[in-house]
Amino acid sequence: MSEMTMEQGHAPDTHSSIPSQEQINNSKFAMWLYLASEVIIFTVFIAAYVVFRINNPDVVKAVHEELGVILVSINTFILLTSSWALVMGLREAQKNNSQGAARWLGVTVVLGTVFVLLQYVEYNELARIGVSLDTEFGMRFYAPTAFHGAHVIVGVLWGLWVMNKARKGRYGAQNYLAIEIFGLYWHFVDVVWVVLFTVIYLI
Repeated sequence: MSEMTMEQGHAPDTHSSIPSQEQINNSKFAMWLYLASEVIIFTVFIAAYVVFRINNPDVVKAVHEELGVILVSINTFILLTSSWALVMGLREAQKNNSQGAARWLGVTVVLGTVFVLLQYVEYNELARIGVSLDTEFGMRFYAPTAFHGAHVIVGVLWGLWVMNKARKGRYGAQNYLAIEIFGLYWHFVDVVWVVLFTVIYLI
C-alpha cells in the first residue's frame, strides 16, 4: 500500500490543472489580441518594403539574382514542416499521450532552431554582397525578416518550455491548452513568413 502511494506521489497530477472553459476562452482571446497587434507591425514593415520595391525594381532584382532563392526556399519548407510537427504534437496530447506530444514538440523546436541558423547563413551571404543596414534595400529587408527571426527565437524557447512540461506528463486529453496557445503563436509565425517569402523573395 505504501509503495502504491509512493508511485502515485511521483505521478504527474494532470486533473488538478485542467483549465475551465472560461480559462480556455480567455487565453485564446488574449493570444488573438496579441497576434492582431503583431499583424499591424508586420503590415507596416511589409508596406515599407513594397513601396521601396515599386520605386526601385532594379535594386531588388540585382539582389535577387545575386542571392537566389534556393536557401530561403529550403528554410521555408523547414518552417512549414515545424508547424506540421506541432499539429502532430497537439494530436498526441489529445490522445492522452504526453510523451508523444513531447517528441513532436521537440521536432518543432529543432526545426525552428535550424530555420534561425539558416537565416544567419543567409545574412552572411547578404553581407558578402554588400547588403547592410546602411543600404536602402538593407533597411527595408532586415526590419521585417529580423523581426520575424526574433519571433522564431522566442517560439523556440517557448517550445522548449512546453516540451519540458509534456515530458513531465502535464498534458492529456483534457488538458492541452498550453500546446494550443503555443500553436496559435507558432502558426502565426509561419503564416507571416509565407507572406514575407512571397513579397520579398518571389515578387
